[in-house]
Amino acid sequence: MKNLIITGGAGFIGSHVVRRFVTHYPHYKIHNVDKLTYAGNLLNLTDIESYPNYYFHKIDICDTEAIRKLVYEFEIDAIIHLAAESHVDRSILGPRAFIETNIIGTFSLLEVVREAWKDKKNVRFYHVSTDEVYGSLGETGMFVETTPYDPRSPYSASKAASDHLVRAYGHTYNIPYVISNCSNNYGSHQFPEKLIPLCIQNILKNKPLPIYGKGENIRDWLWVNDHAHAIDIIFHQAENGQTYNIGAHNEQRNIEVVKMLCDEVDRQRNIPVGTSQNLITFVKDRPGHDARYAIDATKLQKDLGWKPSVTFEQGLSHTVKWYLENQSWVEQVTSGEYQKYYEIQYGDR
Repeated sequence: MKNLIITGGAGFIGSHVVRRFVTHYPHYKIHNVDKLTYAGNLLNLTDIESYPNYYFHKIDICDTEAIRKLVYEFEIDAIIHLAAESHVDRSILGPRAFIETNIIGTFSLLEVVREAWKDKKNVRFYHVSTDEVYGSLGETGMFVETTPYDPRSPYSASKAASDHLVRAYGHTYNIPYVISNCSNNYGSHQFPEKLIPLCIQNILKNKPLPIYGKGENIRDWLWVNDHAHAIDIIFHQAENGQTYNIGAHNEQRNIEVVKMLCDEVDRQRNIPVGTSQNLITFVKDRPGHDARYAIDATKLQKDLGWKPSVTFEQGLSHTVKWYLENQSWVEQVTSGEYQKYYEIQYGDR
C-alpha cells in the first residue's frame, strides 16, 4: 500500500498524521484530501508542502465523483479516514453538518472503494474514530474494544454510525478495514475552540476561562504526536477487521487540567505561578455532558507494542510552548468568519 489518501489531513490530528507519513515513508505518495472548513488549514502543513511525495486536493468527501476520480487516477490502495466534524458543542447547535460529513462522507468513500478495490489485494480502509461512541462511564471501569456503543451527542452518534458503516461494508463487501477509537487529543495545531488551546488564548488575553458545570467531568488525554504514531503502527501492522482503542491512561478532571495549564503558562511566561487560575470561571453545563471517559489501551500495547512517549505533564508543557511561540498561527486561523463565532461563543465568558 503505497498510494494513500488521508482525509481531513489539514486538520488538527490529520496534519500530524500527514506529516508523519510524508516524512517517515518517502516512497509512499500521500494525497491529503480536505475541504478546508474552519478547522482545516494548510498553515498546519507549511513545513512539508514542498515534499515530492505530498499532494493536496481540496475535495469534500461527500463529493463521490471527485473521490472516485482521485482513487482511479492515482491508483489509491489505502485510505486513512480522519475527515470529520468533531466539536460536540457545535453538534448540539447544528447537527446537520455532522450527519452529512461524518455519515454521508464515510458512505461516499466506502462506495468508491467498494467498486475500485473489487478485484484488488493489499488494500486497506482505516477509519479513525472516537471514544465518545461508547457513551459515559461511572466512577470506575474503562472503555475496551467490546464496550457497547451508547453515543450521547449528535457528534458521537454520527461517529458511531460511521463506525458501523465501515464494519458493515467490511463484512458485506469484503473491504479490508481497521478502526481505532481514541481519547481526547491535545497538542500543537489544535483549533482554539477546544479546552486546552482556548484556555491558553484566553489567558494571554486576560479573559475568563470557561469551565462547564463544576469542572468535575473526567477525560483521558492523548498527546496528538503519540496518536499519530499509534495510527502508523495500526495501519501497517494490524490484522484486517480489528479495532483498537488508543489512550494514554491520563485521566484528569477538567478543572485539574485547567489549573495545571494555568500554572504551566505562568511558568513559561515567567509570572508568579497561580496568577492565571484567577481567570477560571464556571459556566452552565452543556446538555448531555458525559461524566467520564477512560480508555483501556491494553490490546494495542499487547498486540502491536505501542505505548505513549510522554506523560500528560510533559505533553502539556510541549503544547503550551508551541502556542506561545506560534501566536501568528493562532491569529491567522481565527481570523475572518470564524472570528465572529469565536467572539460570540467565548468572548464574554
